[in-house]
Amino acid sequence: MTTSERALEALHAGANSLFRNALEACSIESAFERHIHFEGNLLRRPLGESRGEEASGDLNLKDFRQIFVVAIGKAAVPMLDTLLSRMKRRSGLRGICCSTEVPEKRNWRIRYFAGGHPLPNEDSFAAAKATLSLLRNAKQDSLVIFLLSGGGSALFDLPLDAAITVDDAVVFHQALVGCGAPITEINTIRKHFSAVKGGRLALAAAAATKLSILLPDVPLRSLDTLASGPTLPDHSTVAEVHELLERYKLMEKFTGPVRRFFERGNVPESPGKTSRLAPLFQRLPWVDKEAESGADAALRTEEQAFRNSMIEVLLSSQDLVENARIAAEKAGYFVAVDNQCDDWDYAEAARYLLQRFSELRAEHPRCCLISGGEVTVTLNRTPGAGGRNQQFALACALELGKSPDELLVVFSAGSDGIDGNTRAAGAIADPTTVRRAFAFGYAPEEALARFDACPLFTALGDSVVTGPTGHNLRDLRLLMAEPR
Repeated sequence: MTTSERALEALHAGANSLFRNALEACSIESAFERHIHFEGNLLRRPLGESRGEEASGDLNLKDFRQIFVVAIGKAAVPMLDTLLSRMKRRSGLRGICCSTEVPEKRNWRIRYFAGGHPLPNEDSFAAAKATLSLLRNAKQDSLVIFLLSGGGSALFDLPLDAAITVDDAVVFHQALVGCGAPITEINTIRKHFSAVKGGRLALAAAAATKLSILLPDVPLRSLDTLASGPTLPDHSTVAEVHELLERYKLMEKFTGPVRRFFERGNVPESPGKTSRLAPLFQRLPWVDKEAESGADAALRTEEQAFRNSMIEVLLSSQDLVENARIAAEKAGYFVAVDNQCDDWDYAEAARYLLQRFSELRAEHPRCCLISGGEVTVTLNRTPGAGGRNQQFALACALELGKSPDELLVVFSAGSDGIDGNTRAAGAIADPTTVRRAFAFGYAPEEALARFDACPLFTALGDSVVTGPTGHNLRDLRLLMAEPR
């Protein structure tokens, strides 16, 4: 191995190490210690953001006859385990947990479901129905704790229209994921499609005290799009949904039942706007007919649903970026953070960050440019094996190949350990990626066009593989350079 090859190998290892150290520093356990902890039956939390008339950071569990816990998302299991390990009060406790898999160690008070991701499955529907059934029992003397993390939009779903099947929902979600829209716009559409999104879980437990503990994989300015906002009021409109459906040419990609749902004139506004949900909700087969009057009452009281409701953000993409910055500075790099390309198309983001990186290197030969958030990919064909991080890395590799003597790497990976339809979290590119790919029989430009970057990076040994991390704090990109 040449000196240059050893130096590049060291940069690969350094980028992997920065990513893993940043993830490790974002521990759910330590975040609970900072934001939510128990003193006996007293749940203490910072004031945070309260939607109640009386802003109080503490909740006394003795004040509640029943406690319900609903955990949804890729981090549902570690969030639930951490919460339950700290709670002494267990009488009257029941709950639902919907994540990517059912854990081996389970609490008998909790019903577990393995929802589908990035596309829903039968358990996604079953978990949503079970949650609506559970929340029908939530009264004024009940406390409902929602644990929400990324991935919940697919893992946990139930269409407003009972004629829409799981297969229809799979096609619906597939079309949204591949349309190239940013996550905030995708989830605007999902909110108006689903019986458990856009504030409707809060509405299902309108009389109860509610605490939503969030681990967002969305911009902090858009917390109501996390898992498509099941517990927060939604201020998007049906008119916006129709505009998005037209802009991204989505209706033609949906099945007949989904098209008919959006074409009819009575698609309900989500809670947070004037609700016309009650008549449609009454017709759903999973609503207990004996409880219809209670459901109607809850649906007519949106103000009550959000009045005694609090939220707490445990961790965010900002924490991941900040921990990466600290680790890079400790390693002796000049560090810059640039999150401007959040929600940009992957190719546009690659061009922007490489240009920014070039300018940074001109003044600081040993530097690290950090970028958080997500890029988007528009699928115009059936994809191969890959995801937005590997697509971004391959786009960068094609540009880096024009300067083969530079000592630098581009790292891009998802904090959840999953990129698209692969088992990789992402990939690392360097100036030799293209040359080595050709030597292995791969055509990088063709792989990029086919959205098929994973086999190429796997063959080169440049895939980033972490396994499921229990996190979902969006993506992290690291552009690192050493002087020659």
